[in-house]
Amino acid sequence: MITEIRPYWKNYIGGKWVDGSEGGRLAVSNPATGQPICEVARGTARDIDTAVAAARACFNSRVLLDMPPHERGALMFRIADELDKAADEIAAVECYDNGKTLANGRGEIPLTQRYLRYYGGMADKLEGRQIPLGAGLLDYTIHAPYGVSAQIVPWNGPLPVGARSIACALVTGNTVVLKSPEDSPLSLFLFAEACERAGVPEGAVNIVCGLGAEAGTALAAHDDIDHIVFTGSVETGKSVLRAAAERVIPCVMELGGKSGGIVFPDADLGQVAASAAAGIFKHAGQICSAGSRLIVHRSVYDEVVSRLVAKAEALSVGPGIDDCDLGPLISARQLDRVEALCRAGVSEGAMLATGGTRVAGLDGYFMAPTVFTDVRPDMRIAQEEFFGPVVVVIPFDTTDEAIAIANGTDYGLAAGLYTRDLTLAHTVADRLVAGQVYVNQWWAGGVETPFGGMKRSGYGREKGQEALLGYVQTKNVGIKL
Repeated sequence: MITEIRPYWKNYIGGKWVDGSEGGRLAVSNPATGQPICEVARGTARDIDTAVAAARACFNSRVLLDMPPHERGALMFRIADELDKAADEIAAVECYDNGKTLANGRGEIPLTQRYLRYYGGMADKLEGRQIPLGAGLLDYTIHAPYGVSAQIVPWNGPLPVGARSIACALVTGNTVVLKSPEDSPLSLFLFAEACERAGVPEGAVNIVCGLGAEAGTALAAHDDIDHIVFTGSVETGKSVLRAAAERVIPCVMELGGKSGGIVFPDADLGQVAASAAAGIFKHAGQICSAGSRLIVHRSVYDEVVSRLVAKAEALSVGPGIDDCDLGPLISARQLDRVEALCRAGVSEGAMLATGGTRVAGLDGYFMAPTVFTDVRPDMRIAQEEFFGPVVVVIPFDTTDEAIAIANGTDYGLAAGLYTRDLTLAHTVADRLVAGQVYVNQWWAGGVETPFGGMKRSGYGREKGQEALLGYVQTKNVGIKL
C-alpha cells in the first residue's frame, strides 16, 4: 500500500503534462486530518482555452471517428488494463484526498474498469437504421458525435464518474475536456496516465483541475464546446444550464437527491436495517442517490428505528486509510453545513435518536452517523439534501400517504421500497417519481442499469445502454437513386 502522495501534479492537455498557464497551484488536503498533502496545477480560463483547442483539433482530425468502432472499444479495454498498474496508488489517493475507506478506495478500480469494458464492448454495436420510402429512394440514419464534450465531475466519486462519461464520449467519436474537482482531483490524473499509456490520441482526453468559479465556469461557457456532461448540485447545475442556453448546447445533467425508501409492515426488518444503513452511511452519506429518508409504517416504526440506530452506533468512525467504517466529510465547509442543518432539524421539533454533531477528538471533518425521528415531511431536514451521514425517519399509515411523502420533494433521483408483496412492489414502483427504484435492496443495479433523475434531479442518463444515446445525435441521409 502506498503511503506517500506525490507532492505536485500537473494538468493533462493535448497529450502533455503541463503547469497552470498562470503558474498557480492549488493545495489538496486530507479531509481526515485537515492538513495539505500535495499541490496541483491551477487551471484557469486560459488553460481551458488550450484544452478545448486541443480537443477540437483532435475531433477535426477524425482520428477517433475514422477508427473502426471495435478499435475504439479495444482502446477502452487497454485503459482498463493500464489501471491495474496504478491500483495501489489509486486506492491510496482515494483515501487521502477523498476520505474514502480503504475498502471503498480499492473498490473504485474494478468499478471503473467495468465501465470501460462495458462501453468498450458496445462500441461496435451502436447502429443506425434504414427507413423504407419506396422505389428510387434510399434513406438511413447515422449516430453522429457532437464534437467536443465538456465534462464537470463531482468530488465524491471522480474516478468512476469521470471514466464512464469519458468512455461514452470516446466510443462514440467525441473528444473530451474534463474539469476535475479541486477537492479531490488525484485519481483522475492517474486515469489520464492510464489513457496516455494505452495510446489514447493526443487531445482526445484533456483533464484540467481548477476552481469551479474559474475553470468550471470558463468550460461551461466556452464558445467552442458542443456538449456538456455535469454531475453536481442543483444550484451549480442551474448556472451550467444558463451558460449552455446561451449557445443551445445539449446537456446531460445529474443533480442532487433526497431519496426516500418506504418500509411496509411485511418487510424483513433485519434486511431493511442493513440496507438502509448501507444506503445512507456509505462514503459518509456523500452520494447523490443515498437513502436519506426512510418512510416507515407506524406499526413497525419503533422497531425499525431501534435497528437502524444500532447499526449507526456500531460503525467505527475515523480515517479511511485505517479502514474505519465511516470516513470524513470532504471539507470543513461541508461539515459545518451538515451540522447546521442538524441543528435546524432539532429546532423544528425533530428528535435525535443518535448523532447530530461532529465527532469529538478527531482532527478531520468527521460527522457522527445520525438518525432523526419524529420528522414531518415538510421539515427542512426532510426536504433539503444533507450530503452527509444523516437519515430522517418519517412515519406513515397508508400506502397513498407513503407514496405522497416519497414524491413530496423537488428531487427525483432515486427511491426505494421494502415489502414481500410482489403486487404491492410493482404498484408502488410504478407510482414513485424517480429515475431508479430499488426494491428490497438500496442500490440494486450496476453498470448496466440506467441512472439519472426526474424533476430537479436532472435529465439524461448515465450508465447502461441508454447513456450512449446522450453522446450522439441522429443524422438522416436521404438519397434519390
